Order: sequence, then C-alpha cells, then structure tokens
Amino acid sequence: MTIIIVNYNVKFFLEQALLAVRRAAQGLEVEVWIVDNASKDGSVQMVQERFPEVHLIANERNVGFSQANNQAIRQATGEYILLLNPDTVIAENTLQVCIDFMETHPQAGALGVKMIDGSGAFLPESKRGFPSPFVAFCKTFGLSRFFPKSRFFNRYHLGFLSKEKNHEVDILSGAFMFIRKAALDKVGLLDEQFFMYGEDIDLSYRIQKGGFSNHYLADTSIIHYKGESTKKGSVNYVRIFYQAMILFARKHFQGGHARGFVLMLQLAIYLRATLTLLSNFFRRAWWPLLDALALYGGLSFLKKFWAVYHFHNPEHFESSFLYFNAPLYTGIWLLALFFSGAYDRRTNLWQLVRGILIGTVAIAAIYGFLDLVYRSSRALIVLGTIWALVAVPLLRALISALGRGNFSLEEHAEKRLALVGSIEETRRAEAILRAIGSRKKTVGLIAPKSNPVEAHLYLGDLQNLAALTELFHLDEVIFCSRDLAHAQIIATMEQLGTQLDYKILPENSDSIIGSSHKDLNGELYRVDASFNIAHPENRRNKRLLDLVLAIILLPSFPVSILLAKHKQRLWANAWPVLVGQKTWIGYSQAEANLPKLKPGILSPADITNATPLSPSTQYRLNQQYARDYRVGEDLRILWGYWRKEN
Repeated sequence: MTIIIVNYNVKFFLEQALLAVRRAAQGLEVEVWIVDNASKDGSVQMVQERFPEVHLIANERNVGFSQANNQAIRQATGEYILLLNPDTVIAENTLQVCIDFMETHPQAGALGVKMIDGSGAFLPESKRGFPSPFVAFCKTFGLSRFFPKSRFFNRYHLGFLSKEKNHEVDILSGAFMFIRKAALDKVGLLDEQFFMYGEDIDLSYRIQKGGFSNHYLADTSIIHYKGESTKKGSVNYVRIFYQAMILFARKHFQGGHARGFVLMLQLAIYLRATLTLLSNFFRRAWWPLLDALALYGGLSFLKKFWAVYHFHNPEHFESSFLYFNAPLYTGIWLLALFFSGAYDRRTNLWQLVRGILIGTVAIAAIYGFLDLVYRSSRALIVLGTIWALVAVPLLRALISALGRGNFSLEEHAEKRLALVGSIEETRRAEAILRAIGSRKKTVGLIAPKSNPVEAHLYLGDLQNLAALTELFHLDEVIFCSRDLAHAQIIATMEQLGTQLDYKILPENSDSIIGSSHKDLNGELYRVDASFNIAHPENRRNKRLLDLVLAIILLPSFPVSILLAKHKQRLWANAWPVLVGQKTWIGYSQAEANLPKLKPGILSPADITNATPLSPSTQYRLNQQYARDYRVGEDLRILWGYWRKEN
C-alpha cells in the first residue's frame, strides 16, 4: 500500500505522524510519500534526516492539496492509497484493520475511520452524508446542530448513525481516506480545481458514481488535531469552504437545481462570515463589555446617590457627566485593566486591583486638564474607584463560579499535570518543560502499566487515570509515546474525553505536542519554540509601544513631507498602527509557525543593507525575533532603520 501525506509548515506534527506511520507499517509492505508544499519551517530537512525511507517531493510553491496528492498518486505502486493529514496520529493496528476490511469487501472503494480531536472528542466529519441542497441548508443554517440525532435534519454528519459501529456512508474526510487504487483508476484522481476543502467530497461522490461504496470504520481510531492549516473560527475558512461547495455544486448539479444551490451557498458565505465576525468579537470582548456595563452603571448610580446624599439635590451634577465623564472614566479603567492583564486567558485579583488603581491615577491626572464644566466632583472619582474595586472582582468571581470565567484569587493559577511513561522519558519531558519556563505544576508520574518494583515512584498506573485525575485534580496529561502504544493513548483520550488537556512526547523528539480544541492551532512545547512574543505581557507592551509612537508621530505628519521618501514611511503608517491594522515591527514574511502578528511596517531584516535574504534566512531571523522579544528590540530595530537610511 502507499501512504501520501501533504505537508505545509507543520514540521513537528508531521514528525509525530511519520513516527506513528512507521509503527503501524511494521510487517506490512508500505511505501510513504511526503509532498511538501514549499514549507519554510525546515520540514524537508527533518524528513530527509529522520525518515530516509520516505519518498519526498519538495515543491517550490504551494500547489494545493489536490495537486500535491496527485503528484504522489501518479508514482504510487500500492494496491491501496491512504491520503493522510500530517496533523494525525494513527494507531498501530489502523493500517492492518483497513486492509482486512478492504480484502473482505471487494465493492468497497474507500473508507474512513473514527477520528477524535486533540481534546478526545469525536469528530463528526468522520462520517458524512451527501451534501444535497437540503442537507447543505440544514448544516449552513444550524438545523443539524439543533437536532444532532435527527435523520431528517442531520444527514450531513449522519448523527443518527452510531459512531461505534461500521456503516456505509457517502462522504469521507480527506484527513484519512483509504482508497482502493482500482477505484481511482476508474473514476480519476483528485480534482485540482479544489485547492483546499471540497476535494474529498468530490472524490467520495465520484467513487460512488463509479459503482463502489464508501465506508465508515469504527474498528480503529486516530487522532486528528485539526486547525493546523486554516482556523475554522476565521472568515477565511468560511470563504474557502463555501467556495469549494459552490464549485462542487456547479460541477455536479444542473440547471435551476444548481443555480438555487449556488445562490444559497453564496448567501451562506455572507451569513456565516457575519456570524463568525460577531462570534469572534464577543469571544474577545465579552469581559470588557461586562466590565464597561458594571463601571458605567456604577458611576451613573453614584452620580444620583452623591447628588441626593451630599448635596440634597438630585439635579446637582450636569447631564454631561453621563455622556462625557462616565464614558471617559470607564474607558480609562478598561484600558488600564487591559494593560494590567485583566483580559488574559487567566487573570487574578492583583491584576484587577492594579489595573483599577493605575486607571484611577490616570483619571486623576487627566481631571486637572478638563474644562471646568467637565470637572464634576473628585468625590465621584473616589467613590467610582471603590465601586470598581468591589464590582469588577465580584463580577469575575460570580461568573467564574458558574464555570465561564477566567478569574482566580491566586497570583498564578497553575495547571496541574501528570506525566505518563517510564522514569527516563518522563524526566526528558520534565527537562523540556523546565527549559521553556513552564509554570505548570507537575503533580507526579503515572506508569504505563502496573509495575510493583517501581510503584513508589508513581501516583498509579494508566488503567487508573480517571480516578487519579479526580484525586489529584489534574488538568493536563503528557503521554510519552516511546513507552505507550498510540492505540493506548487514543483509547485513553476517548475514554476520559474533554475533562483533560492531552499532550504527546514523541519518541526521540524534543517536541511535546497537543491541541485543546478542534478549531484552534495546536500547542507545541519545545525549547526553541518558547516565544517571548507569545506572552500576554509582552504582547500588551508591544501594543502600548505601537500606540505611544503612533500618537507621537501623528501630530507631526505635515512635517514629514520635508523628509526623504523612505523616512515618510513611518509617518504615513502612523494611523494604521494606531487603529491596530498594523504594527511597527513585524515579520519579514508571513509565518505559519510563529505567533501571529499584525503586518509590520518594518521587520528585523530592515536594519541591514545585505542583498535580499533567502526565505530560510528570513524565517530564522523572524524566529529569533519572536523567541527573544523585548520591547527594547522594537526600539533597536526602529533606530537601526533610521540610522541605516541616513
């Protein structure tokens, strides 16, 4: 058989996938092809060094998923072809189980298997129905989500079929698509009109039209981390996915049927894009919005209270307080809370108190510069501060008590993790965690199997992980895959589900890999991937520097016309930086494997007069910038650029 993996800038996930394939292929005649779509993260070099048995095609540009797979299929010699994503981990028995099924079902053209994401949750795209106009309508407008088990409303993900049983299905996922080569010879290769998404739906449909059947196989499970190429929570994903569906509709439907389907999908693009934007906005802004309501509401109440209690006149304060002072004070407190870390993924009481007090100092400083008509009362500032110090933490505590918050009374809410593996491998995992400065607390070790001789070194064994999780209040587990079968890891994740975060340390690797949600990029613990620029405090400081420099430059914009054109570059971009569209210093090229930054006006490469740098050199320069970032680095680059251009 032939296994084909198309890779694009997911080096460490690819490494783990190939290690799993190597195990599963033992005793079988298997050839493996890697088609790399111009990755810049060293994927090609890694494959050449660690997996010399693999056939490698290194493209000079990203040709897309379909064309890349076809490049390898045309050279494949296997009776069966497995299209496999690089962000997967297959079990040791996966390949043999698939071959056995195909051997006993000669009409089967292709099959897929049960897939779980990095949090242990079942992925519904493991089995799908044909996307007819009504089926697509139910998915697009959420009816399938409201009625997940309905045979009528959820035919897209076939929610009425048990995930624990084998079924004949219509559509398979391109993340794991095990295909009979004879079926491909009859119906043709992947349609290269589909750059990304939709190609698996098209091929599955053509396999059925060619007289073969597609099957969902529950007898083996794999991990599919997802989110490594396009974030599902992004507008870009919505656009690409539905455009692929439009292409499918135009190809396989005719006349008015096709036009109606296409129109519905076009409307769906705008609808889902709008919902995605709103969802992303409220996911990021709901804490500031709640704080704003609490602060503004408190100030409004205090205005009335203090006017009656102290001045015995409900109309003592000007109405301008409600539309000028209260919004101004609220905005300053919110800004101070942001830079204090109150809107990080995890926050604590000190960060809230610090933000409010800093905001109060700023309000007091600004108060003296206000026109007399807007100087309402210093007492309201004091009372507002007391209200903020009580209301904001109390609001966080109440919502966190309901399981929806990000608040802790502790200065650092440490996650508690356990390591599963041998003493040697768990020590290696601990060394990686120490090297990257992890703040997570290692509670103890868990043995892969019962080991009476070394029992005193472990909390318990893997069979008792569910009980150990409850007893020791574990948040995360790291599996050392050298000491565990991938099938064990997958079964454990399926059993425990989403109550834990899961990571895997691949054998002979310096990377600890995982993903806590199917729609988010994976997480990577690695010594050379510990990026300072990813730390919330550094990102806030970088944004603060952007704002300060933009505010300084904007008033002097008219003067910039006297400068040389290359120096006008800074003044011309002050406004985009101020409103958050750009940053003063960014990467010299788009980087998939580095923490995301806004487009930069300058980059670390702008301080040199060297000839154009190669993509690999630029990647290393960008990696160094992200890894060693300090606010002073941005100032150094800005100064270096200014001096270079003199």
